[in-house]
Amino acid sequence: MNATEKPAWKPRSGLPIGACTCPAADPAPGGGCLPAAVPVPPAEGQSGPSGPVAGPVPGAMRTPAARPRRGPGSGARPAARSRQGTEPAPEAGLAEAAECDAERLARVALTRLVEPGDEVAGRWLRTHGAVALMRWVTGDAPPPSPEAETRLVRYRRRLGGPAPREDLAAAEAVGARFVCPGDPEWPRQLDDLAAARPLGLWVRGRADLRLWALKSVAVVGARACTEYGAHVAATLAAGLAHAGWTVVSGSAYGIDAAAHRGALAATGATVGVLACGVDRVYPPGHSELLGRVAEQGLIVAELAPGDHPTRSRFLLRNRVMAALTRGTVVVEAERRSGSLVTARWAQRLGRPTMGVPGPVTSGLSSGVHELLRGEAVLVTEAAEVVELVGRIGADLAPVRRGPVVPRDLLPPATARVLEALPGRGTAPLEQIAHEAGTERDEALGRLHELQSLGFVRRDGTGWRLAPRSSEHPKR
Repeated sequence: MNATEKPAWKPRSGLPIGACTCPAADPAPGGGCLPAAVPVPPAEGQSGPSGPVAGPVPGAMRTPAARPRRGPGSGARPAARSRQGTEPAPEAGLAEAAECDAERLARVALTRLVEPGDEVAGRWLRTHGAVALMRWVTGDAPPPSPEAETRLVRYRRRLGGPAPREDLAAAEAVGARFVCPGDPEWPRQLDDLAAARPLGLWVRGRADLRLWALKSVAVVGARACTEYGAHVAATLAAGLAHAGWTVVSGSAYGIDAAAHRGALAATGATVGVLACGVDRVYPPGHSELLGRVAEQGLIVAELAPGDHPTRSRFLLRNRVMAALTRGTVVVEAERRSGSLVTARWAQRLGRPTMGVPGPVTSGLSSGVHELLRGEAVLVTEAAEVVELVGRIGADLAPVRRGPVVPRDLLPPATARVLEALPGRGTAPLEQIAHEAGTERDEALGRLHELQSLGFVRRDGTGWRLAPRSSEHPKR
């Protein structure tokens, strides 16, 4: 299709009324909604572009300020009033539902036309809404500026694929649904991505994504991991699952797979974020693993059903994991690892970034060590992760300390007398008092205390360490 030709794709009319709660435009920071150009159904009997229609007409646009006012002498019948106040006309509710459904279908269609993380399209969406953007792409409305035409041509090249309703049906066939901003299930922390926010998410699984994301941690790392890395990732994920946290990862080979398996083994919650369609199995070797994740957890994707992964889509997928979770843990990563992209996104969004150290001679841990030299925090177990992402002052990790041996409980003066005894053989009382820096009688009293506690014993005219005591320092 040439860029100058008018695309053949048209928004469908007669949209069914859904139960969607998403607004026609993104919420404004100060409250309310930004005005969005949305389709308006024509009056009864009016003809659309292809004859009489009963649903939205692509050519008819309105804003909230464009409603005609009724006044005295206009011949309009006043609306009926109830005890609660003025009831909205039934037509207003129908129009609002149709606008909401049109916005959802436009976002579904755009998941095939716009690459993930396209910030230009993201700014247009926040300002004008998905319906207006779709009209620019299809040529039903002029673009906002002549410079925008170049980017719109790029989107138009992908027209002609499955219709939005076909994508919704394909997703429903595998037990998936489409969640967009404004839905009750939409995780609002994704809004921190601003213009790079996803158009919507295809979600497969029975759980509620927003509720699971409230307490979630991303565990990512190298594909070609070592046995040490796989063990640490699985143990870490199992510990997080036992603590009630959702483990989010990218379903790739290596650390990602180990994290999912660790959470599944602990009967915990886990979410796999894909860089392809939610109905595809990638990598192919994870068919069984992804099936278990879909049954016990959730599978999430930005791309439309059937879309394939690319290198750039893997990297852009990482921003979703970083924004969806409360923090990111990297287990084994080289300096050019894609897992570091997730960590950098987390730092950019103000989320805690953590790393598990490895051998200093291992190239697979060099990227993690570089993170730890910066703003990342070293962690070795799930409790330390929860301390960073959990409630301040409440989810503290237990204080680590070495084992307490009996000699640690001795008073300082008694401990000095014990240390004055030689490691082998006996020593006279005068020598012990001299080594301990105390009086002879004071040393004798301390030696009798130590003898009653089993640390020393008397050997003729001297004193020596008891055979069972091996706590004396090596000399």
